[in-house]
Amino acid sequence: MVPEKKIAAVVNPRSAGGRTARRWPEIRAALKKRLGPVTERFTESSGAATAMARELLEQGFDLIIAVGGDGTVNEVANGFIRDDRAIRPEACLGLLPLGTGGDFQRTLGISPRAEEAIEILATGQPLRIDLGKATLQGPDHAPLSRYFVNLASFGMGGEVALRAHSAPRYLGGTFAFLWATFRAFLSYRGRRVRIELDGEPGRLSAVVTNVAIGNGRYHGGGMHPCPTAVLNDGVLEVTLIEYLSLFELARDIRILYSENIYRHPKVHHYRARKILAEADSPTQVEVDGEPLGTLPLEVEVLPERLSVIAPRSSRPLAR
Repeated sequence: MVPEKKIAAVVNPRSAGGRTARRWPEIRAALKKRLGPVTERFTESSGAATAMARELLEQGFDLIIAVGGDGTVNEVANGFIRDDRAIRPEACLGLLPLGTGGDFQRTLGISPRAEEAIEILATGQPLRIDLGKATLQGPDHAPLSRYFVNLASFGMGGEVALRAHSAPRYLGGTFAFLWATFRAFLSYRGRRVRIELDGEPGRLSAVVTNVAIGNGRYHGGGMHPCPTAVLNDGVLEVTLIEYLSLFELARDIRILYSENIYRHPKVHHYRARKILAEADSPTQVEVDGEPLGTLPLEVEVLPERLSVIAPRSSRPLAR
């Protein structure tokens, strides 16, 4: 007899402006109907989802569903890894995207509709994907490390992340990000950064608006900073945007938000397995949408380190 799969849901009740908590009874019923018994855990503070996921894995759970936005997904994913290794390699991460951003789900092709996402959890396939590992300077100036499934960025992206958390939730992910972007730009001035790719001599040096390092393709509620990113090809996409004036940003925001971003004359595209970045002035860093600290930053790819449940038609696979 095949043993019954042990399934748990780590729920952020505050995601989507508190709508997740209000909808949870109906979602719980739909999960049980389609998947069978599901153990529930509710987060109450930042970082709680990581500890919960780790505890559930150590208890032998096979599928842990992150219920919330990109921040919840990031925290749960971090619970799967210890010292760069999977705690339980055969276990899978599932997504029930109920937050406002939903950038990682876009790369995977998971619907934002709960009933469709639940069907993917029931019928989808496990995919081995890469992780990024970011080590940066935390708020207390001590080194801080965080794994990410989607994307890290620094420059205005870090500044925007600070403000996006206070944006009105009713705006939705895309408009909240635009709102935060223009607010940040009023005070943001270009940062001169130096970047080293895969240890090659001759560091890149530029005054930038933003630099994105992508395992996934999207951030900011739908912006395409890394449109050619593939989740399991063993490399990270690096998109550098030179400093843009307020006029340039307003004029070009449509192309900067689109999959044609690389056509912009001030956008430069690289690929690397290890990235080092530093700056002379404080430069904010965000990881999977969460503002974590400042440069200096080291990012490296950890190939095929995590299994996620994705649609069988999902195409973010290695070329």
